[in-house]
Amino acid sequence: PDGDWLGTPFLRFERQGPIAVVTLDRPQARNAMTPAMYFGIRYAVTHVEADDDLAGLIITGTGDVFAPGGDLGGGDGADDWMSFGPALSMDVTPFETLRQSVKPVVSAVNGLCQGGGLQIAMCSDMAVVSDRATFRVPELYRGIADTYYAQTLTRIIGPVRTRDLMFTGRGLSAAEAADWGMVARVVEHESLLDSAREVLAQCARTAPRARSVVKSSLDSYLGLYDRIGMKASYSGAEAVEGFMAFKQRRSPEWVHPDLRVDGRL
Repeated sequence: PDGDWLGTPFLRFERQGPIAVVTLDRPQARNAMTPAMYFGIRYAVTHVEADDDLAGLIITGTGDVFAPGGDLGGGDGADDWMSFGPALSMDVTPFETLRQSVKPVVSAVNGLCQGGGLQIAMCSDMAVVSDRATFRVPELYRGIADTYYAQTLTRIIGPVRTRDLMFTGRGLSAAEAADWGMVARVVEHESLLDSAREVLAQCARTAPRARSVVKSSLDSYLGLYDRIGMKASYSGAEAVEGFMAFKQRRSPEWVHPDLRVDGRL
């Protein structure tokens, strides 16, 4: 990354007055995120922080997809400078950076939001979502013990609803997500970006040092997660099978034959 170039053609960085907007723009893969895209968002947060001309950041997507998480099906060669194996070991993800950001970050969730995309929305200061948005936590279908979700979701929505989302992998509507306290506001789809800009402007008018103290207190409440256990699951047999099943568009072998479905879970 260099300046407003985020290191990948699948992220657009735009300046709209005092507001920066990063748009995930990879429609050919429904915005599935490469390691470069994850890192590009991480870089964008620090890039905005260092720019006195910018007051905050909005993250959004294109079409009917915000962000579906990592591209488990493989990249298309446009920014494949790093595979997901090394990327996970180096942690190129933006989640901790978002939680620590000094300037406000608002996710404008325009559509499908799951996996790492939902973590981006949850780690932003605010998530303003379209009434068409949907949410999902499919990690256990991929054989990944996502302790980040297990920790943060339990803090945000409680253990009962966390089990509901993680153990079933079911979808959640925008109205349900707001009712559960996962997102801040649901707005009409056509007014999403205008609403996100207004929310960001409101946040940016608050005193930055005092806001950081409050943010630090909130971050302490969310707590840490089992990084060692989660990292161990990435290289385990279940994760390998989960990734292969996803690529081959089938149910993993651990699913009872009578419970398998056509296509990927």
